[in-house]
Amino acid sequence: MSITIMCIGVYYFKFPNNFTFGGVTGAAVVFAKITPLSASMFSTIVNLVLLAVGFIFLGKSFAIKTTYATILMSVELLGFEKLDPLTHPLSNEPMLELIFAIALPAIASALLFYDGASSGGTDVIAMIVKKYTHIEDIGMALFLTDLVMIIIACFVFDIKTALYSFVGLVVKSFLIDSIIENIMLRKLIMLICDDKDIICDFITNTLGKSATYVDACGAYSGEQNYIVFSTLTKKQAVDLRHFIHQNKLHAFMSVMSTSEVFGKGFSAL
Repeated sequence: MSITIMCIGVYYFKFPNNFTFGGVTGAAVVFAKITPLSASMFSTIVNLVLLAVGFIFLGKSFAIKTTYATILMSVELLGFEKLDPLTHPLSNEPMLELIFAIALPAIASALLFYDGASSGGTDVIAMIVKKYTHIEDIGMALFLTDLVMIIIACFVFDIKTALYSFVGLVVKSFLIDSIIENIMLRKLIMLICDDKDIICDFITNTLGKSATYVDACGAYSGEQNYIVFSTLTKKQAVDLRHFIHQNKLHAFMSVMSTSEVFGKGFSAL
């Protein structure tokens, strides 16, 4: 699904407008103008070369997933080229097409990065940069690796196309990081309650997560109660709130958001 979304954005909105905001597809737009190769064929050749680089530096699991994604993307782009050849942009609104050329590939890339894969191309270089440098955000790594194509576009196309491409690269980089952060968003739960057992049982047996509880004492009432801590997904946090409400449990629930959780059941340390 991610690759199909990316191919639609690249083939129908990026290629016809000569948008070159990074990536192998951006390079393909440039080199298709100055070499006999089509943009799709250029993408296929370079993706295979970078795939071998990814296998060396990023490991077997990444290589298998990216191989599948790369081959599928190359086949789909070639299929679009054969079934629906394009000679001009779909509309005369470059800004509108730029939005789709940014949004669709960014959504697709974010989903692939979250799953530990990529669509190949300079995404591989960006993941290598992220792994072996102090750059934590994949979007920033993409920006740095793809900036060179914007500079080349200034000499191959007109300045207007280059400026559109630069805007596209900046927005795409931030959008990818934003989407990944939203996908990884988790909820930190703090519950003050009288009956910990029924709540902890729901968290562990129904939601499939764990919880930690400590004894507590109310400062105003002086009553003995418990504080339950847990980390859940957004949906699980909503399910817990509904469970407490439906069972009319006497509880005070505080929810906080976090984008990084490491440990069993979440990201590896």
